[in-house]
Amino acid sequence: MKTQYYTAMSVNGYLADENNSLDWLFQFGDVESMQDSYPRFIEQIGAVAMGSTTYEWVLNHEKLLEHPEKWPYSIPSWVFSTRQLPLVPGADIRLVQGDVARVHAEMVEAAAGKNIWIAGGGDLVGQFHDHGLLDELILTVAPVMLRAGAPLLPRNVVTPPMKLVRVEQHGDVYAVLVYAVQREAGGA
Repeated sequence: MKTQYYTAMSVNGYLADENNSLDWLFQFGDVESMQDSYPRFIEQIGAVAMGSTTYEWVLNHEKLLEHPEKWPYSIPSWVFSTRQLPLVPGADIRLVQGDVARVHAEMVEAAAGKNIWIAGGGDLVGQFHDHGLLDELILTVAPVMLRAGAPLLPRNVVTPPMKLVRVEQHGDVYAVLVYAVQREAGGA
């Protein structure tokens, strides 16, 4: 079982632009060699976590309050927020706040041996990393530069450095980089 951060980003490390838009990413459409990537990834996931900004983006982008049948996950989902947010009718969504370690333990139990996906955002992923609970980053890099926006991971992750375990090229558009998070000897 791994806790994974699977996301797309600009070359200079942003998840979304300063307006919380992903239009820069959607301009590329589907890349044929990546059509099976997400389905292969999601079938190994037993629980998903996201921050409130990510949740609200999905909620609004997909108009889920009007069309709850479009909720994309059949697995339990944890949304970290200090605010009360509307829930998608019929979806297994748990609003939580506070210590990610406590919630991670609940997620591990619910995932029943499958992986956990931290869908975003960067600060939430940083909290999992700070507690030694992040195992892998799967980063799809799009060939654009953004002047500002939501950073990939607003933390210094320097020592020990992550270990590059795989690189994939998809057409002339995407590079997928997979990094294993290393732990300090005797650490978390």
